[in-house]
Amino acid sequence: MRVLGIESSCDETAAAVVEDGTRLLSNVVASSMDLHAKYGGVVPEIAARSHIESITPVVEQALSDAKCTWDDIDAIAVTYGAGLGGCLLVGVMTARTLAITKKKPLYAINHVEGHVYANFLTETNLEGYVLPTEAPKFPLLALIVSGGHSQLVLFKDHFDYTLLGQTHDDAIGEAFDKVAKILGLPYPGGPSLSKTAEHGDDSAFKFPKAKLEAPYDYSFSGPKTAVLRAVQQLCGKDHDFPSFKLAELLSESQIADVAASFQRTAVETVVDKTVKAFEEFSPASVVIGGGVAANKELRKQLSERLPIEIHYTDPKLCTDNGAMIATLGCFTALNNRPTADPYSLDIAPQLSM
Repeated sequence: MRVLGIESSCDETAAAVVEDGTRLLSNVVASSMDLHAKYGGVVPEIAARSHIESITPVVEQALSDAKCTWDDIDAIAVTYGAGLGGCLLVGVMTARTLAITKKKPLYAINHVEGHVYANFLTETNLEGYVLPTEAPKFPLLALIVSGGHSQLVLFKDHFDYTLLGQTHDDAIGEAFDKVAKILGLPYPGGPSLSKTAEHGDDSAFKFPKAKLEAPYDYSFSGPKTAVLRAVQQLCGKDHDFPSFKLAELLSESQIADVAASFQRTAVETVVDKTVKAFEEFSPASVVIGGGVAANKELRKQLSERLPIEIHYTDPKLCTDNGAMIATLGCFTALNNRPTADPYSLDIAPQLSM
């Protein structure tokens, strides 16, 4: 079973070929990140135009790298949600067209769920990838942390899962980006903040953790605002002073201390709830998915606080990619799940698990 996966939910145009849900044959990503840097965030219209320019070459490269022709491809899987509408549309329309013209089954894939399935890849001949040696076992607890999502999910089996909790406001990656902007750190904010935090004192500031009635839900708006207030106090400015000018008044050590303290608080927030869920449900495996899964502090805290080995995929497969979509597409096909109609499949920008 060889599946071509197509991903275009945000600023990465991606395609990959995966065999039997475990073997990575190719993984091609064209990012428009540089185009968004001067705006400090993703501009949907720019991202969508970039997808239009890149999608066909990316798909062709994925097939070439996998040493496959269309005769070798058994199905096509595509992200249809969640994501930016214009971006999703490019990927879905491409997949629909290819499914019709190449006469291939089409599978509609939930982007958030796909992040979990990146951890099922255990084999590849591609250079530069370090994959888990074995696939996760069920029941598994999945922590999905990215720029748009923070969710804790318990999987009893493939496609049989319960959403235990999710964020009420900002996702953890989004909070990282916003705090990075307050500190004047370059885009993309999350990796910049984590790198800066390595040089700071993570106990220099005590930022609050949100207390919610639902035991596994998150909120990052409070800690984010606490960072802003702390920086304003450091600078001797009130709320009337433009927040984007605050960083100019901070020293490098102050920026590093704020970054380290916020990172510790944000990571502890998700780790606390992951540990609580592990103790309640006793899963056989714990997997981490999404862009923030590459965060060193998150991996460190989870490794220290959980009694079992955590499943991490290669950092290149934590961010948005076609491999996770192709992998979930494989399991969708192997479990005889319904195909999508290539003549009518629509996007679902607000799709949830």
